[in-house]
Amino acid sequence: MSRAGQGGTVEPATEASIDRAARVLLAGGLVALPTETVYGLGADAAQRDAVELIYATKGRPPGHPLIVHVPDVAQGRRWAQFDARAERLVAAFWPGPLTLVLPRAPAAPAWACGGQASIGLRCPSHPVARALLERFVALGGSGVAAPSANRFGRVSPTRAEHVVDDLGADAPLVLDGGAAEVGVESTIVDLTRGRAVLLRPGRIGRDALEAVLGEPVAERDDDAPRASGTLAAHYQPATPVELIDAGAIDARAASLGGDGVAVWSGTRPGHAVAHWEPAASDAAGREAALYEVLRRLDRLGLRRILVEAPPPGAQWAALRDRLERASHPG
Repeated sequence: MSRAGQGGTVEPATEASIDRAARVLLAGGLVALPTETVYGLGADAAQRDAVELIYATKGRPPGHPLIVHVPDVAQGRRWAQFDARAERLVAAFWPGPLTLVLPRAPAAPAWACGGQASIGLRCPSHPVARALLERFVALGGSGVAAPSANRFGRVSPTRAEHVVDDLGADAPLVLDGGAAEVGVESTIVDLTRGRAVLLRPGRIGRDALEAVLGEPVAERDDDAPRASGTLAAHYQPATPVELIDAGAIDARAASLGGDGVAVWSGTRPGHAVAHWEPAASDAAGREAALYEVLRRLDRLGLRRILVEAPPPGAQWAALRDRLERASHPG
């Protein structure tokens, strides 16, 4: 498989580096690109060897589907079939942190879809991602498959340096677009069946989706297509994570021996711990900090990371989802 453009260099996102990155993609190589959610490990979705290189680099299980990134709806139509519901959602939320799972277009290759009859599509809003996708299309490309740029199952990268830290010698050219603004992966909605189904919560919440669709959005069920980031154990640092109610943190820290414990919570623990990381009071603030904080606490090499469970409420759904997966015993 081609490894054109490999080397693990982090480059500021300039017109020249974006052009180079687009040409690396066309040559069958990988590029790590910033998006508003997390950094993605991109490859030309139309080249089978390039897509397989994503799986090999991440250690991603074969058949685990990818999300194809496009600069606009016109390119999206080359990959998927849009119905009226999809048209309404993309008009409202693209470019942005929304992935739609749609019936695969007849010409779309199966290797970009995990072998399924459906495909995940997203149009990111980050200016560097958009510039790269537009240049890629101008040079003759169409869609870029781009899961998170980290080892499979581990903490997603929200900064360029996270990609190099995680992938090491396997890191490709990395375009530095600064810290990801949203900080958690996109909302995923399945539109392949009679009803819309929320496969993964994200910044765009159920209420916003239902307001645009004019119909309820159902919960994920056993018949849902496979989708990125929906395994029970995911987004995990090496240090075990426990999700715990705020009122139980002190007792749990004491039972573990506070000197081996890090805590991420809204208020300082009453029991002495090795490290306390203050958490924002709002959902968006905690989402933006989540993966950065998990990486930072993991580097401390302690026995346990205790994380305050988010309060109830729809605005906390994405954070709750990621933390439940990060703390799953898996």
